This record gives sequence, structure tokens and C-alpha cells, in this order.
Amino acid sequence: MQSESSSSPSVLLVEAFYGGSHKQLIDLLKENIDGCSVFTLPAKKWHWRARTAALYFSQTIPTCPSYRVLFSSSVLNLCELVALRPDLARLKKVLYFHENQLVYPVRKDQDRDFQYGYNQVLSWMLPKHKLLRWQVKQQQISPDEAQTQRSDDQQDPHQSMSEPMSEQKPDPEVDSEDQEKPLHIVWPHRWEHDKNPELFFSTLLRLKDRGLDFHVSVLGETFTDVPEIFSEARHQLDPHILNWGFQSSKEDYLRILCQADVVVSTAKHEFFGVAMLEAVHCGCFPLCPKALVYPEIFPAEYLYSTPEQLCKRLQGLCRRPDIARRHIVKVDTTSFSWTRLKDHFEALLADRGP
Repeated sequence: MQSESSSSPSVLLVEAFYGGSHKQLIDLLKENIDGCSVFTLPAKKWHWRARTAALYFSQTIPTCPSYRVLFSSSVLNLCELVALRPDLARLKKVLYFHENQLVYPVRKDQDRDFQYGYNQVLSWMLPKHKLLRWQVKQQQISPDEAQTQRSDDQQDPHQSMSEPMSEQKPDPEVDSEDQEKPLHIVWPHRWEHDKNPELFFSTLLRLKDRGLDFHVSVLGETFTDVPEIFSEARHQLDPHILNWGFQSSKEDYLRILCQADVVVSTAKHEFFGVAMLEAVHCGCFPLCPKALVYPEIFPAEYLYSTPEQLCKRLQGLCRRPDIARRHIVKVDTTSFSWTRLKDHFEALLADRGP
């Protein structure tokens, strides 16, 4: 895909895997940064995108003397692109790393993509004055959107991002209602093995075997190969399921997040956790592994170290769902908002040297 916002673009946005959070970020920059020219490839077969995208873009990106900045994710082999297109080598480069293939959790060692990991290392070795290294993903849910969804759905009062981060006092008038409704657990992640769906579903089945009442929404994007655990879990957990599958409508996605009480991550590989922050922004109580990037963002009370700890936390919340519903999460998601970061991105993509 090619898109230009002006006749003399200064920012070249290149995305070899235009889907999910990659697409969100590129669309956000295109809409809010002046002078962007966009070139993308569909979000399919990322291994082949990593290997061949540079050759494709070297032939499809036209020569343009007005380009000053090149922005791309690490799916693109930037070294190969600038070797094939010396005119792009002169540009200021902003490369963001969405993951690290050298430590990506594979099911078989022979599946590890060392070539792609090597490409990432080469990108880091580009001359320092020509490369800015940044790891970022950007959510696009505004406080107003989340608050509107909560009001429209008439849900229990979850956290508003404009409210102070403090514990909410019990309200006797709503406690009985909070306690009667089953706990609503949401898992809003890609349906792939690195998100460890096996742990999530095995935990829910343990709750089911113990006779605990709960509802579950399993969201997230699917690709060609879907782990078998999803079809098995859908059959075994059918009475508990409220929503199942990718929500093509942003409004529907937001509505479900605002209706849910607890959001769970079981990821084995995570550099940021967009979905978790989106859910927290909509008022969900988070439970995350005490590993990866999560301790950098979430206080200790939202982290678990073992599968047993996760099960015990969910078991307790199933018995007392009002605890999750009345709790105000101690994570300031506004620090990740576009309103807060816009000036930084504008400076980053300006032609002001490395």
C-alpha cells in the first residue's frame, strides 16, 4: 500500500507487517504528523516479510529528494534496504523494536529464526548518528471513548483516567449487586503460542472444576495457524463464554473491555503489552506475569509468579468479584496516550539531526 499526505513528503513511514499494533501506530502517525508518505505490506507470513520486504520496498518506494526521516519497525531489514537504495541511507532513521527474535519462545529449537534475529542485530549496528533506537507501541483509546462506553453500557463504576489513583471506598448500595454478578474475565491477545493460551485455559478449567462461577471473553486477532487449544477450550468452557474471537469493530472491542472485570496476560514474550493497557484504561483489574516488561509498568499487587498464584488470584476474585469492580488500578495509562506523547513524536520525526 502507498499513501502520501503531500506533494513534498518529509517523513517516510515503512511497515513490512501492516496489522495489529503496527497498523495502529502507522495510522496514528499518518493522521497526526504532517508530511508523511506511507508504504506497507499486509500482515501475513512475517518471516517472509523480514526476508524479502527490503527488496520489495527498494523497488516500490520512489526516489524523493524531500524525504528527511525514515521510520520503520524492526520487521524490515533496514540494512538491506539502505544497501539497495543508497539514496535512503542519508535519511535520519527511527527504528522501533517490537520484539526480540533472539529470545522469542519457539516450540522447537529448529523453528527459531536466527536469520531475522541477526538482521535485528545488524540494524542496531548501523552508524549511531543515522539511527535512533526506540521500542514503542501506541494505544489509541482515549479517556473520553472509554468513559462513554462505560456510561452507555451502564456498567459498575470502573476507573476514569481523569480520577486520582487511589483505592475506592466501599459503597454499601452497590456491593450486593457487585457480588451477585459472575466475575467477567477477558483475554484480549493474539491467538498464538507465545501468548501462552494453554496456561490461561488450563487455569479457567481449574476454576470450573472447583465449581466457581465466572464469565469469559476471549478476544484477539487470529492468523492462519490457530493453536488447537482454542477449539478445545471453546467446547469445554462454552457455558462461561460471553464473547469469542476478534472484534472487527473498535466500538465493540471497547464495549467488551469496559464490561469486563479482570484482564489476564499469560504471555511468554512481551515488549510492551498494548492489550493489557487498553483493558486497564477501560477499568479492568490486571493480572500479569512477574516477568518480561510487566514489572516496569504494573505494581507488584498485579503480578503473579507461578500458575498456582494466578489460579489463586482468580479464585479469590471469583468468590469476591466486588473487589475487582470497586478497585481503582494504580496504573496511569494517560502517560502512554497520544496527547502526552505527541510532542515527543513530532520532535523525533523532525529533521533535526540524529
